[in-house]
Amino acid sequence: MNCNEAIEYIHSLEKFGIKPGMERIRALCAELGNPQEKLKIIHVAGTNGKGSTSTIISNILRQSGYNTGLFISPYVTDFRERIQYNGNMIEKNELAECVEKVKEAIDKLALQDIQPTEFEAITAAAFLYFKKKNCDFVVLEVGLGGRLDSTNVIVAPYVSVITSISLDHTAILGDTVEEIAAEKCGIIKFGAETVAYPFQDEKAMAVIRETCKNKLNELRVPDISKLTVKEERLEGTCAVYDGMEFLLPLAGEHMIYNACTAIEAVRSLSRLAVEIPDDAIIGGIEKSVMPARTELIKKKPVIILDGGHNEGCANALSTSIKKHLAGKRIIMLSSMMADKDYKSYLSIVAPLAQTFIATKADVPRALGSDELCESAKAYCDNCYSVADPVKAVAAARNIMQSDDVLIVCGSFYLAGEIRDCLLNF
Repeated sequence: MNCNEAIEYIHSLEKFGIKPGMERIRALCAELGNPQEKLKIIHVAGTNGKGSTSTIISNILRQSGYNTGLFISPYVTDFRERIQYNGNMIEKNELAECVEKVKEAIDKLALQDIQPTEFEAITAAAFLYFKKKNCDFVVLEVGLGGRLDSTNVIVAPYVSVITSISLDHTAILGDTVEEIAAEKCGIIKFGAETVAYPFQDEKAMAVIRETCKNKLNELRVPDISKLTVKEERLEGTCAVYDGMEFLLPLAGEHMIYNACTAIEAVRSLSRLAVEIPDDAIIGGIEKSVMPARTELIKKKPVIILDGGHNEGCANALSTSIKKHLAGKRIIMLSSMMADKDYKSYLSIVAPLAQTFIATKADVPRALGSDELCESAKAYCDNCYSVADPVKAVAAARNIMQSDDVLIVCGSFYLAGEIRDCLLNF
């Protein structure tokens, strides 16, 4: 099996869909010798900010001299982004090797009528890889929810991190913030320590506090009175937190709060005699870059790429546009998934656009460009449907003037599909 075959095999499991539950992943990990039991894990759940918080934690640990694994999703341009070691994607041959072992285990389980899902297979492959690399720490991002997510097969994390919680995946996780928070808090285990994002919905925060109390966890929340934002730009934010000044190369006020959450997460390791110097915290933050997170692709013309798809992401993007691009003519290019609450997303971002171009990412779940266009017309008078994403970029180019801004948003699938095209805009 080579790398491409490994990825094709993983994607072939998509046919089994998303099926929350722990039985399959437990059986798969047991078949592989339970590699997750040998790992020291920082476990990260939440609705928004999981990827950036996980990346910052990983970078701080690396800067502190620890060999660090990172498991995140979704990927933007390369599947191997999901599994990283010391800031580098898993090597192609090692991905193939790990997936081949996972496939052998899945073939055995099939004889017992046990069929792991795509994400469960990816999770198991990551555990194998991190064990092989003898990671000092692994930063493990939850895929969906927490309580029944395949990453929650771990026995106990060193630290549980709960990022910003809001409504998303309601068909699976519940219709209220409290229900969703309860699912996210399913990663909190007895006797560990939990760190939470500082600006939670009050109802979500009540669930976090109650869970920590019941699981005998100390709860740490960043003290925002120790935070001073010195300068915000599209390129990132210069801030001081608890005496440490740093430049975070991820745009948006919410990213600063994610960074503060990451700082408290690594500091919580001090109870385990894990040394995290301040200069490592600063260095780790300043090396934290991620594609398609309010990413400034170009400065002339200004092109911003953002893969977020839910209401929280829309609010964050809207805030950045109003703060940094006031008075600019906005051309917005978007694709969204049909199973997402795209109408709520559009109600927040589409009114900021002078022109809205609807397109369709090349995935079965994507909403048709005509339907997306019709929905956007409720908020923007000048809407077009261009089904092919590359042609949609060309359409945006044709109508843009030198001082206009192009915002590409609504889908990580779209971001991955046209990011290279935007870089060569």
